[in-house]
Amino acid sequence: MNAHFDLLVIGAHLATMADHTPYGAIRDGAIGTRGGKIAWVGSERDLPRDATARRSLDAAGAWATPGLVDCHTHLVYAGNRVEEFEARLNGATYAEIAESGGGIKSTVRATRAASAYSSTTRRTVVAVGATCRHAAIARKPRAIGRS
Repeated sequence: MNAHFDLLVIGAHLATMADHTPYGAIRDGAIGTRGGKIAWVGSERDLPRDATARRSLDAAGAWATPGLVDCHTHLVYAGNRVEEFEARLNGATYAEIAESGGGIKSTVRATRAASAYSSTTRRTVVAVGATCRHAAIARKPRAIGRS
């Protein structure tokens, strides 16, 4: 195997979605890319001894996940759909979740049943406002490793 990479990311926790472990998790993993494609992925301890790279980054324990992760939420709503997220990660379809009473309709039901001025709603609005102000003030790009 050619162990020369364009980019080598070390010190990452990887969600490979393979194997029989939850999310195919590999702690203390590494990813080597060549020509814009993943050429090697695995535990950092299994990285070939002769591995070299034009550029390397230390992920410092950050998680690397495949594909697009749609991490959005609506600022104010009632209910909690974390179980649905977990079910989707484990292969359930949206139709199956909806048939079991989940999905957007469960959020609509919970929101309609909630008081417009519930303490949960007030805490959510305050927390989101504080988070947005903090992000606007403190956000600054940071390097996660070395070149």
